[in-house]
Amino acid sequence: MTSRTRPAGVVALAAVLLAAATGCTDESGPAGGAPSPEATGGRPGSARPAAPSAAPGGASAPVGFTLVASGDVLPHDSIIRRAAQDAGGNGYDFTPMLSGVKPVVSRADLAICHMETVFGQDGGPYTGYPAFKSPPEVAAALKATGYDSCSTASNHTLDDGAAGLGRTLDALDRAGVRHAGSARTAEEAAKPTLLKAGGATVAQLAYTYDTNGYPMPEGQPWAVQTLDEQKVIADARAARAAGADVVVVSVHWGSEWQTEPDERQLTLGRALTASQSGGRPDIDLILGTHAHVPQAYEKVNGTWIIYGMGDQIAGDMINHEGAYDPRGNQGSIGRFTFGPPRIPGGRWEVTKAEFVPQWFDTGRGRVVNLGAADGSDPRHTEIRNTIRQVVLSRGGAEDGLMMGR
Repeated sequence: MTSRTRPAGVVALAAVLLAAATGCTDESGPAGGAPSPEATGGRPGSARPAAPSAAPGGASAPVGFTLVASGDVLPHDSIIRRAAQDAGGNGYDFTPMLSGVKPVVSRADLAICHMETVFGQDGGPYTGYPAFKSPPEVAAALKATGYDSCSTASNHTLDDGAAGLGRTLDALDRAGVRHAGSARTAEEAAKPTLLKAGGATVAQLAYTYDTNGYPMPEGQPWAVQTLDEQKVIADARAARAAGADVVVVSVHWGSEWQTEPDERQLTLGRALTASQSGGRPDIDLILGTHAHVPQAYEKVNGTWIIYGMGDQIAGDMINHEGAYDPRGNQGSIGRFTFGPPRIPGGRWEVTKAEFVPQWFDTGRGRVVNLGAADGSDPRHTEIRNTIRQVVLSRGGAEDGLMMGR
């Protein structure tokens, strides 16, 4: 996603990018390569199968699982400076920023994030908007928080070309975080990301609407997965053939700063959820990012769509009108409980759908779980109610969607 900064130098640089790239900015100045002076719980490691339960006759029955997913990790200059401060002068530490949601993330059987930006070289220099190069220490923080996999297809995936893409995937690999949506080789691009959760094999696929006009690296047309209805469906069917019981699609789409899903989101969401093979849907869950603001959850053709989760980490956000927009630091975590098929060859059904409202407090540099907030801060109640209203705006409550903690 995108966002504009106030300084004139940044505005001039932003002019060379597409108009769609103007949402990922914050109002801070450059971070540079050097540091600026300025709950626990859950399961360790990556997602893994739970112990099977006993079925009648001594056979083991498939075990259900919980999946959580969250929005854009978007390290603006101010975020990079905060991480340097949290590291106490020894590199960058993004873990404290995410500590408020660690209990939600780490207790899930499978946790998915969206890494919007690419990583710079060890030691920097690191940059925020408009061409992001984030410290690779972000990857370790995601792992420490409990994330198992991240979507890496966004309009910023090619901000530093093939080199930046490669550094990002290398750093995620070192941290033990899986990824989907971008690739270093054609072979990697052709394989779905398969993850274990409970008794299920879950495929994560990821796509972006654009790369801010940056072309694919020469000879690497597969470097970033771009959003196309027929390709998504074909990839979902291939993932199913590769052994996926559940297919999750992460999509970087929509119109920045627009709370309502746009027509393409609605049309594509209907088409993807309507696609079936062998009597069951090809796609089991759609996770949206990019808009910078919370968007609705909706059950379409029996499948949940999150049109947009908003930003999880971002600086003070500046909208297309050049004004500070507090919605850019509001978002949600989706949490879905999947139960095993009731009949052989049937679908893994979502038996419980929840959203956890969250807010990035830029003054403190911390993500706040508003679902668990005690109400002592009046800001928390107001922001939580704003997010709830948006998330439920397309009838999710009638289909059982609840606010979680």
